[in-house]
Amino acid sequence: QVQLVESGGGLVQGGGSLRLSCAASGRSFRNYAMGWFRQAPGKEREFVAGIRSGGGSTNYADSVKDRFTISRDNAKNTVYLQMNSLKPEDTAVYYCAAESRRGGLRIGTQWYEYDYWGQGTQVTVSS
Repeated sequence: QVQLVESGGGLVQGGGSLRLSCAASGRSFRNYAMGWFRQAPGKEREFVAGIRSGGGSTNYADSVKDRFTISRDNAKNTVYLQMNSLKPEDTAVYYCAAESRRGGLRIGTQWYEYDYWGQGTQVTVSS
């Protein structure tokens, strides 16, 4: 079992930045691919960014490419999402997720590809 705890959300003005963190329990963190998803009210949960187990490969949704950066520190069992140039449409609850069934070698972009989820952290961007 893996427990994921997100932090770093909050209220920010448009154009601002936030850094989300997701701390994972357990000793197998380095074997998981990690993803960030978000869900706005009335919308489906959508993929934001993902990173392979070794950290050498990343993937981003087109809507956040060149603004968001995902990274991980396997020594700290933590994955990060640096969000710059935030827009009101980025407002959502952000979730981190871990994928273990494929050895962390593929970055899934669908929520059902992930095995473990955090409780989410709210990000609100004002205009």
